[in-house]
Amino acid sequence: MKIRNLLFIKTVITLVLVCSSLDFAAAQETKTFTLKELVQQAKDGSPVALRAKTRRENRYWQYRLFRSNYNPQLRLTGTIPQYYQEFNNITQPDGSIEFIEVKQNLMDLGLGLEQVIGATGGTVSVNTSTNRFDNFLTNPGQPQTRYSGVPISVALNQPIFAFNPYKWDKKIEPLLYEESKREYVQEMEEVSIYVTQLYFDYLIAQVNSEIAASNLKNTEDIFAIEKKRNELGVTPEDDLLQVELQVLNAQQAAAQAQVDLESAAFAMNSFIGLNQSSNLNLVSPIDIPEFEVNVERAIELAFQNRSEAIGYERQKTEAESQVAQARGQRFQVLLNARYGYNNAAFNFPDIYQNPNTQALVSLGLSVPILDWGRNKARMSMAMANQELVESTVAQELINFEQEIFTMVKNFLMIKERLNVTKISDDVAQRRYEIALKRYQTGNVTITNLNIAQNEKDSNKRAFYTSLRDFWMAYYELRSLTLYDFEKGELLYVPEAN
Repeated sequence: MKIRNLLFIKTVITLVLVCSSLDFAAAQETKTFTLKELVQQAKDGSPVALRAKTRRENRYWQYRLFRSNYNPQLRLTGTIPQYYQEFNNITQPDGSIEFIEVKQNLMDLGLGLEQVIGATGGTVSVNTSTNRFDNFLTNPGQPQTRYSGVPISVALNQPIFAFNPYKWDKKIEPLLYEESKREYVQEMEEVSIYVTQLYFDYLIAQVNSEIAASNLKNTEDIFAIEKKRNELGVTPEDDLLQVELQVLNAQQAAAQAQVDLESAAFAMNSFIGLNQSSNLNLVSPIDIPEFEVNVERAIELAFQNRSEAIGYERQKTEAESQVAQARGQRFQVLLNARYGYNNAAFNFPDIYQNPNTQALVSLGLSVPILDWGRNKARMSMAMANQELVESTVAQELINFEQEIFTMVKNFLMIKERLNVTKISDDVAQRRYEIALKRYQTGNVTITNLNIAQNEKDSNKRAFYTSLRDFWMAYYELRSLTLYDFEKGELLYVPEAN
């Protein structure tokens, strides 16, 4: 009698959990998605995808900033005004110091057009400037004003035997930009992989919920049959209690399956950005695309399209630039040259009348005579780093190729296993249906029926697990090659130069 009471209480609690879960699900808005629809929605609006788009845009503007360094720069400089009033100590011819009040204003304005010479690392500029000087204490009430200026001058600033950052930036920055564009496509495919995982987490929870509901109904029908057989004296009391326990377990399984379904829905909605009140209905992606995957072709596409292939080249180029920078720091030679005209006058227009020639040539030199091995150490470090990068890249190339090879082989194996699990699922389902009919006519024991049910459930779950593995491998293959084997087209097409 105590067992009966405990079973009754357990049944009531389980039914309350099931009903509350069902009521909550009924109140939700139902949205139906296929796998590819949900993947596209995640690419369009998920927070992860939006962050990837922001990073891509930032890298674009960094590239635009780099390109602007090689365009002419027109600059306006000046000081308007620079007024000062003070007492200055002026040394007199006899050595004494006289404190004289100074009340002056100085203004200058310059306009220069500057162009970087990318091939040599120097700069050439065309400049014009003017200055105005006011002395307010020369004549009381009538300040003295003078003008000076450079109508035009051409200047050259050229380091010799030095590291040329413009030359190396022209090699490295386009690689970085190209790498970032491919990384964006890869990140989108990684979003696809993660959404596929969430999709099947929910889909398997959805399947488990359907299995649990079906098993609950079948177990209740079996319990009703066994109860009638017990009344007829065919089924012993302990067998009836065993079936009743199976009903209770099925009720608990149904409640737990509903909770798991809601948890998977929450994770899915959070990642994609859907309303948490939305009730998802996911369509099983059982239509498998038919296409051939060749290992050599996949490796070729990966090296052609992946950002890593660009990254390996960039890393080696950066190492080369570090060696060039260390070599350029051994000694410094700087050539400065300027040629133009200048003049001074009491009136502003007069500075442009018959200006004088202005010329400057200077060659600066800085050569270390004794540096205690500093240059040698710096050069050795750069060359050692270059060797390290080259050996690391060589190993990464091998690992990268091995990863593609393993992925393709794994994909082909998963595809074959999927076909096997699909057949096993169909066979187990038919076997259970036959066993259930035979049980209802009394030709199969409850034990054999339970075995058939367990095999049906395990094979159903195995099929959906294989289905998940296939679609995740499908999107991983796309991510590793940036190629859509189903449509036979590239996911990323490099821009024409």
